Amino acid sequence: MTKKKLSLLSLALVMMLSVVLAGCGDKKENNASSGKEQNAVQNDGTIDVSKLDPVTLKLYLIGPNQKDLPKVQEEINKYVTEKINAKVDITMIDWGDYSQRMQVITSSGEDYDIAFTSSWAFDYLPNAAKGAFMPLNDLLDQYGKGIKEVLDPRFLEGTKVNGVNYGIPANKELAQQYVWRFNKKYVDKYNLDISNVTTLKDLEPLLKTIKENESSDITPLAVPKSFKPYLPVDFLLGDEIPIGMYLDTDDFKFINLLETPELKDALGTIRSYYKAGYLREDVATLDGIDNMKTGKWLVDREITQPYAELGWSRSAGYDIITRPMHDPVIYTSSAAGSMLAISSYSKNPERAMMFLNLLNTDVYLRNLIQYGMEDVHYKKLEEPYIEDLPAMQDSYAMPGFALGNMFLTYLHDGEPKDKWDAFEKFNSSATVAPTFGFNFDTAPVKTEVASVTNVAKEFIPSLYTGSVDPDEYLPKAIQKFKDAGIDKVIAEAQKQFDAWKAEQK
Repeated sequence: MTKKKLSLLSLALVMMLSVVLAGCGDKKENNASSGKEQNAVQNDGTIDVSKLDPVTLKLYLIGPNQKDLPKVQEEINKYVTEKINAKVDITMIDWGDYSQRMQVITSSGEDYDIAFTSSWAFDYLPNAAKGAFMPLNDLLDQYGKGIKEVLDPRFLEGTKVNGVNYGIPANKELAQQYVWRFNKKYVDKYNLDISNVTTLKDLEPLLKTIKENESSDITPLAVPKSFKPYLPVDFLLGDEIPIGMYLDTDDFKFINLLETPELKDALGTIRSYYKAGYLREDVATLDGIDNMKTGKWLVDREITQPYAELGWSRSAGYDIITRPMHDPVIYTSSAAGSMLAISSYSKNPERAMMFLNLLNTDVYLRNLIQYGMEDVHYKKLEEPYIEDLPAMQDSYAMPGFALGNMFLTYLHDGEPKDKWDAFEKFNSSATVAPTFGFNFDTAPVKTEVASVTNVAKEFIPSLYTGSVDPDEYLPKAIQKFKDAGIDKVIAEAQKQFDAWKAEQK
């Protein structure tokens, strides 16, 4: 679910109010805690509930509404009342409506308490910059100590805006890693050797075998128009815009990726694949592709996490295997893939942080909000496994990645016991991208960013999927990007990055 890069809108808006926000943030944080909440915290960090007045916290979460949410919420409230003398009122907003609805709710000044935010829905950075979220540094120190103990510190570091945290990231995969994902049926049928497949070029003999031996409705390389040849770079504005910095950089310089030999070579390869019929003919206009549903494909590309093959196989109903394209990397955007923020209009920010602390440290509460009620929505097997009951799928199918600390959740039969240990190792083993923690303020070049974005929409899908001849269209694209002001964007980004990097020493 760490899958999407920061939207260009997010990056274009972020930091526009940073100076104002930084000043306001200190004021809000200094006044964040009321006397009762402070007095309720004991020396050992526990809460003396008798010292707290009852409150109800309003939560907005992403995902379809669930029929059994009211009765699960009743159980949640019994427990949370005992812990922090609070109840929750949860509203689910479906995937496609969430960002727009939350913008309306925020603009109205509604005093809700907690909402889901991320780098791809109800965009974290611009909403933090606009003052939609409460600064959390002081609240974390006072009421979120458990969060700081269990959460990889790089999550909080990578999601700061001007040194301030405005959301609590979910403890899950922090790193990002692309894999080639294979339909095992065809790998086995033709005894394909995928052991050394890493690059785009490595796929050629496998794609050729499928094209020559299977019917035309089997797609050798099943990708949509969003496909990008992998480059070992840290993108500045998401992978739609060809500006980045090499992961192994020595000079820490942003470059125009269209002018690199790696991209030129990759475009030649994907063009040859397109001409050979290895991709869908309409790939440049294909918003999505239903290969997982149909099973009529050999290979696609996806972002992975430990044991992802098991989940993909279970969902597809057939076996899927993978090969990594590169080592895992931690980007700024991947730290903000799933977060919960406290509204700047919240009347109970202290209790909201207490609730978030529970959600990230309390096994019972974390599993209750995700899986519902034992013997109603699931039954327990041998620790730590559960089995879903029909009522879970029918009436309480919650999006677990959006609900806090994933490392506390139960496992399903077939998942290895070391799943969450593997996630921690995955995160620990990752390379940190050279711009991790750097947030580009696009305001000084907002006109150029908008123009560059329009050029990207015109050229990138067709170029990157091989639908046009790169010998003809790459020079045109380079010139169009230059005319749009890409060099000015790169210069401004470099200026800001150099200043930011100097402050890190």
